[in-house]
Amino acid sequence: MHLSIIIPAFNEERLIEECLQSISTSLAANYKPGFTSEIIVVDNNSTDNTADLARQAGARVVFEPINQIGRARNTGAAEATGDWLLFVDADSYLNTGLLADILRLIEDGKSVGCGSTIQMPGLPWWASATLKLWTGTSVLFGWAAGALVVSRSDAFRDVGGFDQELYAADEIGLSQKLKKWGQQRGLQFVILTGHPLESSPRKVQLYSAGEITGQILRVMLHPRRSLQDKKQLPVWYDGRR
Repeated sequence: MHLSIIIPAFNEERLIEECLQSISTSLAANYKPGFTSEIIVVDNNSTDNTADLARQAGARVVFEPINQIGRARNTGAAEATGDWLLFVDADSYLNTGLLADILRLIEDGKSVGCGSTIQMPGLPWWASATLKLWTGTSVLFGWAAGALVVSRSDAFRDVGGFDQELYAADEIGLSQKLKKWGQQRGLQFVILTGHPLESSPRKVQLYSAGEITGQILRVMLHPRRSLQDKKQLPVWYDGRR
């Protein structure tokens, strides 16, 4: 098994080292003969030291000039050599239990891919409630959170990867496409719940409840228009770090 771990990163110098360390630790803890991996950081036109820090940590760095997370993920996938692709956000931390669950799923041979539930430490009540609502929806419908998506590489390429017309929520469309691809071949797409991915709560720290609520309502009321326009998605793209 050869696993490609792909990390899209825009101005992530504060968190990229911790993310990469969590991946290295998890890979070492789950090593077994015949298992190989590569780590690819996609520098999505950063203006800070993200790329240099990633290289110093031993990752392979590729450049994507257009600031769009789905495009960055696709750029990483195009450079990947793995049989399986694991996309994880630069503000998230891959724990050893979650990687073990992913590797068991791969070895079992019954799945086309998976997502994971998410945990964020120190959330205020309203953000915790929102995360719980998303978790229930994710598990019920089999929608991966963008912070972690795993796919067979052949399936990913067959379905066209992440939708580059969208600037957010493209992981939901990919989940649906992978599920359909898998069903045609007797494979499932699942959401892992045993060892949630830890992700940074920084958006809740950087944006007010009103700003986040407004962003959610804008997407709910005008989904296609909002998701296709980066200017309509400030929580994702205004650059606050």
